[in-house]
Amino acid sequence: MVLVLIAAGVLAVLAVLLYLLWRSRRAPAPPDAGSPRPPRDPFADVAETSGDPTRIKAGDMLDFGTERTWIRGSLRLSEGGYDWAEHFLEVEEGRRWLSVEEDPDVQMVMWTARPELDLTPHADTLELEGVRYRLVERGTASYRSEGTTGLRAQGGMDYADYEAPQGRHLAFERFDHGRWEPSLGVAVAPGSFTVYPGS
Repeated sequence: MVLVLIAAGVLAVLAVLLYLLWRSRRAPAPPDAGSPRPPRDPFADVAETSGDPTRIKAGDMLDFGTERTWIRGSLRLSEGGYDWAEHFLEVEEGRRWLSVEEDPDVQMVMWTARPELDLTPHADTLELEGVRYRLVERGTASYRSEGTTGLRAQGGMDYADYEAPQGRHLAFERFDHGRWEPSLGVAVAPGSFTVYPGS
């Protein structure tokens, strides 16, 4: 009788072990945290459709709905612990870029170079094409260049920023003690475009 009970106990333990082994083989393997994420379609519908403008970098694509363009290069600018960026766009003619800064909300301006203007930041107010611009900020910053910008890998720049009503901007930049370069800009509202990361 004792032998029968022992045999039944051994069989019960074996049955439990076999069941657990069978179940562990059927369970899905846990994801490996160290494995790379599979490539994904940058144009697929995703929950975050606008992207993060503070993370724009060379190689990213911007979709404005009526226009798609690529970021050729970026300048990372810094002055006294305050950082912002300028991103140069792929365009057929002229020179355009998008400035992005957090102050404290994200502020963006789309700039168009105006090299034909014979204008310098010599006064607190300037009038251009019937619009009066008022000086709001002037300073000197260091820059770090990424991708194609036409500038050195790093250096210094002087700037003077003017503003007018209705989100109009006039800016002057002078890189590495060169000549002043005037540009006109218009404010860009967050959500006006979609960022598709280049990697």
